[in-house]
Amino acid sequence: MTALLDAVRRYAEAHSDSTGIARTPIPGLTTVRATAPSDLSYAILRPLICLVMQGSKRVTMGTEEFAFSAGDSLLIAADVPTTSQITRATRAAPYYSLVLELDLAIVAELAVQMGAAGPAQHKPVRVDPTDAEVADAALRLMRLLERPESVGLLQAQLVREMHYWLLAGQHGAGIRRLGWPDGPAQRVARAVAVLRAEFAKPLPVARLAAVAGMSPSSFHEHFRAVTSLSPLQFQKQLRLIEARRLMIAEGMSASNAAFAVGYESVPQFTREYGRLFGLPPVADVKTQRSLVAAE
Repeated sequence: MTALLDAVRRYAEAHSDSTGIARTPIPGLTTVRATAPSDLSYAILRPLICLVMQGSKRVTMGTEEFAFSAGDSLLIAADVPTTSQITRATRAAPYYSLVLELDLAIVAELAVQMGAAGPAQHKPVRVDPTDAEVADAALRLMRLLERPESVGLLQAQLVREMHYWLLAGQHGAGIRRLGWPDGPAQRVARAVAVLRAEFAKPLPVARLAAVAGMSPSSFHEHFRAVTSLSPLQFQKQLRLIEARRLMIAEGMSASNAAFAVGYESVPQFTREYGRLFGLPPVADVKTQRSLVAAE
């Protein structure tokens, strides 16, 4: 893991933005760097694998908490709401991680070719030690970034290889169901794509169920089983997370942010925002800005 840490460190230090994120030319591949413990971060993440090279992080999904550090990998195998926090990072020893969003088309193709069994019941979030083969494939991806002229020619096969080792390793059972042809996870994913694209609009459950190819009652059951939320709760969290970003990152007022994400009532927005983030919008934004100013 030392060589992978060095490669991630070089890329992150050269390319990270003000938030510590460095997106690479390889779609879905990102490095993360932090020089201090972070505030709580709220998100509904896409399926991904996060390899931690240095430091520690904690992720909470519902009532379950997952702590992981250097040498561990976090798998998120569904679009689920999480709260995360970098818990160990300093200027002398920053937090570094490498994140790869999973490609469902690659997962589906490989699962068929590998003769993988049907999807078993599996928790959408888990932590395990990083497999050596996964770390090796990740290292070759990072080294590819140091040869920009080669990225376009070689990235596809290396990304595919990394997915193969993930499926072949201890994360395989959790990933496999994402690619099961026309399985519940695939069907729900189609509805989630619509929710992500159109969260500010009214979205009747009947329309989402039709996109998933299910009856409304079956869709509701499978949606909650995959994401841990009802479709309405999922849309509400997408709206609130985006509103928070608009206020903190773009300086938008609470009322304008509420209307921008689809709320018709500012008092309702304020109540629901406070329930999710623990503070009303104005107080939360003020707290976040003071934390940034103190860094």
